[in-house]
Amino acid sequence: MPDRDLLADWTALLRRCGASADPEPYGRELLRRWAEPQRRYHTTGHLRAVLDHVDALAAHAAEPDTVRLAAWFHDAVYRPDRSENEERSAALAARALTEAGLSPERVAEVVRLVRLTVTHRPEPGDRDGEVLCDADLAVLGGAPEAYAGYAAAVREEYAFVPEPDFRAGRAAVLRQLLALPELYRTPAAHERFDARARANLATELATLEG
Repeated sequence: MPDRDLLADWTALLRRCGASADPEPYGRELLRRWAEPQRRYHTTGHLRAVLDHVDALAAHAAEPDTVRLAAWFHDAVYRPDRSENEERSAALAARALTEAGLSPERVAEVVRLVRLTVTHRPEPGDRDGEVLCDADLAVLGGAPEAYAGYAAAVREEYAFVPEPDFRAGRAAVLRQLLALPELYRTPAAHERFDARARANLATELATLEG
């Protein structure tokens, strides 16, 4: 699939969602954030991938464009040395989308969805939450070489953390993911990614604990 024109996608999306302001400056600011130098995995490549997966799962969503907006903002604020990235991303979404003229109801839903990426645990029946979380976690179900690239990029983002501490923290994250009764909530993502994701996670965990 060719690279999508992210700025054009953003502009069209915001216009569909009822923006009263010019979408382009907001899109350029978001793309600037996604290209910050501290990022190795949480880059515009990740944004593109999540948007592609949202498109693939859009039939499951109640409001696909709201999910797309949440995808744009879900890692818009990202500092690997801080723990409040999702909350700051949600606050950015609230400010920017309100200023752009979107309805309070849509803004509130985008904020809720962004906050959901802290746990990736949507409630049963939360179709938009299921699509966003599945799209964000799709990387876990990639081919082994793609997963290895993802894991290496995550390590680069945390290069400031000593190796023993990183191994312990990363292993805890992997065990938490493996303990979820369902990694993916949409039928399509579950069928496509679940088995391979669990194999990838187990392989990385064995390497970390070995």
